Amino acid sequence: MSSSHTPFALETLYTDHHGWLRGWLRKRLGNACDAADLAHDTYLRIITSGRVPPPDQSRRHLTRIANGLVVDLYRRRQIELAYLEAIALVPAAHVPSEETRAITLEALVEIDALLYCVSAKARAALLLCKLEGMSYRDIAERLQVSVSSVEKYIATALQVCASALHAPAP
Repeated sequence: MSSSHTPFALETLYTDHHGWLRGWLRKRLGNACDAADLAHDTYLRIITSGRVPPPDQSRRHLTRIANGLVVDLYRRRQIELAYLEAIALVPAAHVPSEETRAITLEALVEIDALLYCVSAKARAALLLCKLEGMSYRDIAERLQVSVSSVEKYIATALQVCASALHAPAP
C-alpha cells in the first residue's frame, strides 16, 4: 500500500469501485441509505489515512474498512436500543432532553469502543463491578478466575479508560 495518495489514485479508486462497494454494502445491510453512508465513510477513512491501496488490493482493502464500519454500525444501534429501553423506564419528568440523549449516546459508544480494546474478561469484570455492583470475590466466581485476576482485569480496564480521558483530543 502506498504511504500517500495522489488525487488521481483516489479518484480512480472511487470511480472504479464506489458502485461495487455500495452494492456490496446494500446486500449486507439490506438498506440503500445505510449502504451509501458507509460507502462514503469508507472513502473518508482512506482520505484520512492518506493511503490508497494498490489497484490489485483495492476491493479487499475497501471490504475490510467497510466491514469494520458495518460492525460499528450494528454495535452503535445495539447501544442506542439499550439506552432507549433504559430511558423508557424513567419517569417522564426525568427523561433527558434530546441533546443530553445524543451526548450520552456518544459517550456510551466511546466507552464501548474503549472497552473492546481490553480482553473480554477485563471488560466483563469492570462492567460487573461498576454496573452490577458485584464484589471482586463474586466476579471471580462468575468468571471462574482468582480474585487477584479480577483485580488485574479491573485495573487494566480502568487504565485504558483513564488514558483515553487524559489523551489529547484528535
